[in-house]
Amino acid sequence: MQRDYENFISNIKRKTGIDLSLYKEAQMKRRLTSLYEKKGFPSFQEFFQALSADKVLLNEFLDRMTINVSEFYRNAKRWEVLEKKILPQLLAANKRLSIWSAACSTGEEPYTIAMILSKFMPLSQVKILATDIDDNAIARAKIGMYPERSLNEVPPEMKKRFFKQDGDLYKVADEIKNTVTFRKQNLLADPYGGPYDLIVCRNVLIYFTEEAKDSLYRKFSHALNPNGIFFVGSTEQIFNPGKYDLQTEDTFFYRKLL
Repeated sequence: MQRDYENFISNIKRKTGIDLSLYKEAQMKRRLTSLYEKKGFPSFQEFFQALSADKVLLNEFLDRMTINVSEFYRNAKRWEVLEKKILPQLLAANKRLSIWSAACSTGEEPYTIAMILSKFMPLSQVKILATDIDDNAIARAKIGMYPERSLNEVPPEMKKRFFKQDGDLYKVADEIKNTVTFRKQNLLADPYGGPYDLIVCRNVLIYFTEEAKDSLYRKFSHALNPNGIFFVGSTEQIFNPGKYDLQTEDTFFYRKLL
């Protein structure tokens, strides 16, 4: 079983460029075993053969491998800190911020950033890069249609201003969509670009091994401007930020040292 899984990881890396060995093994193996058993395959080997022959199945596998659980204003108190404390500091130093939403899933996170920035400047001045490894998630993000449960934490005034109900779904306003450029990216393998004033990467790093996280923290830090801010998820506290030339600015917010 272990050899079967290890061969599968090697084959997937060759085929897609995605290195599953950098994800926590128990969680990844459980997720993928559930998928191939549901599809009626007896082993990782036979599952990979099917993936190689069936593009639809390959896309479904990539969806399951990536974690597309997201909602607007997720953990609302942290977004309040961004609005009341972090953004005013950043904007005092630079009116045109360079912002990256990494592993953005289906778009709720970068659109939330844009909504918050609308309180500080015209949306025509807001530019956000949003990246994800999953083509399907990016496609859904660009469409911008969401179930009501994704909007549970959206402040009423923002919901009224930036969403239009369409049957059971809510469509995000074009003026918000136009602030975001979506791009495919593998955080583990692709260059980061930058430098950025604000990088938001939340509720993704928990799925990686400690070695992979160490590498990612270094790359994120390197991609920040001096005094730039790295905003992580509520289970992703960095316990030794100084190792990455970061210092704690607030809970789950880290400032790049000069």
